[in-house]
Amino acid sequence: MEGCLLDKSLNPNKLLKEQFVSNLTGSSMSEIAVLSTIVPALVVLRKWSSRDNTRRDAAKKNDDKVLPVRKDWMQYVSTLVVDYLTVVLPVLLVFTVLAEWAYTCAISLIILISVYIMFKRSQSHLKAGLSQSPSLRADISSYRVSVVLVTCLCILAVDFKIFPRCYAKVETYGSGIMDLGVGSFLVANALVSRQARNITSMSFRSALSSISPLVFLGFARIISTLGVDYQVHVGEYGVHWNFFFTLAAVSILTSIVRIHPKHCGLVGLLILAGYQIWLSSGLNEYLISDKRSPDIISQNKEGVYSILGYWGMFLIGVSLGYYLFVDTKSKGKSRNTQVVKVWVLAASFWILAIILDSYIERVSRRMCNFAYVMLVFGQNFQVLLFSFLHKIIICFRGGNGSWP
Repeated sequence: MEGCLLDKSLNPNKLLKEQFVSNLTGSSMSEIAVLSTIVPALVVLRKWSSRDNTRRDAAKKNDDKVLPVRKDWMQYVSTLVVDYLTVVLPVLLVFTVLAEWAYTCAISLIILISVYIMFKRSQSHLKAGLSQSPSLRADISSYRVSVVLVTCLCILAVDFKIFPRCYAKVETYGSGIMDLGVGSFLVANALVSRQARNITSMSFRSALSSISPLVFLGFARIISTLGVDYQVHVGEYGVHWNFFFTLAAVSILTSIVRIHPKHCGLVGLLILAGYQIWLSSGLNEYLISDKRSPDIISQNKEGVYSILGYWGMFLIGVSLGYYLFVDTKSKGKSRNTQVVKVWVLAASFWILAIILDSYIERVSRRMCNFAYVMLVFGQNFQVLLFSFLHKIIICFRGGNGSWP
């Protein structure tokens, strides 16, 4: 029967492509940390350079007393071209032909940023009155740009041989950079969600309405992959499940179980702890086995059970978003306090990920276990640190300056 299905397949290379993305073991945590340094560093350098250009243009207009003119489409095109050449193309090269030079690229970017900082500090007296510290919204936007950029490029590149197999999603245990995409997307949404901003929860009907696009995309993905006979690795989420359904399920659970953001972190940790105990008690063996019963849950066991891990991750993200960005703002605390908190959290999450991976259970995106959640938070807060880099400089300078 299976042979008949393969013979009738519209895609004769489907089996080969499935094998191409199967049985992968991922890369090391150090390599993930290096890649998580390169992308936000490029985004930060581009942001700083564009800000400097904007200031020079503003200063020139003020000196010449010329009214600013509306940007025409050529200016937008030129901006897009520069963005591509300074951010997108370098990231694409690092994730393909320059993969073996990732450590060298990361060190070079750190040196470049350090030189840039020292040069600007020497001219800080010339910049007084022109520079303004970017808003918190801009910082978070830079972080989310980094997440979306890597996710999109990896999804497009994974089907090509030039993309290193160690960066692709692993089969069971371990982690490649692509394994962090689904978790990073959830964390990026949690930090700025309605719950994190302590906005009154929606009614259940409104919640159902809000997730309808996710459900639509989930079914659209099923139909489109079947329609073009695209390879789908069943071990990732199951036979029919995909990440759109996971996002919808997390949203529904959060709407049904309404928790104040102050308590979301504790509840999320309890969910993850209970889920990890369940995994260690034998659930992990069931999830990694190839045996599937005809019922819908067994057919999609990876996607269904991992909801608990993703829900716990989302709740922790909500709590962190509230304490870092909402509660701090309402209490009028120093912006430098946010920098210190993000720094401590990034280091703590990385340490916890290493400990859990070594002594409890190895990182597994397939099951979304405790170690995976901590790794996702560690990597995301590392990226967030680069978005706050100008605040870190101000903090160490001990002043309230606004550069860069």
